[in-house]
Amino acid sequence: MSPAMHDRLYRPLSAVSAGSSVRLRDVCAGQKLEARLASLGFVPGATLDVCRNTCHGPLVVQVKGSRLMLGRGMADKMVVE
Repeated sequence: MSPAMHDRLYRPLSAVSAGSSVRLRDVCAGQKLEARLASLGFVPGATLDVCRNTCHGPLVVQVKGSRLMLGRGMADKMVVE
């Protein structure tokens, strides 16, 4: 687990309720996934609007004007504040 996850101000994107707006702090993943997410606009400092997050299944997140669906495993690797 990343040191950022230990601070209670930070949490995984998968734990954010729908309707919330958060800032991406870090992506705790391999280089390929980090590069793929960066190409979609998921870079540290980006504002993410969580449009849908149910108990199971993918999240719908708006970043830089685009709505994207993220798998829960991917969202678990994204640290937000």
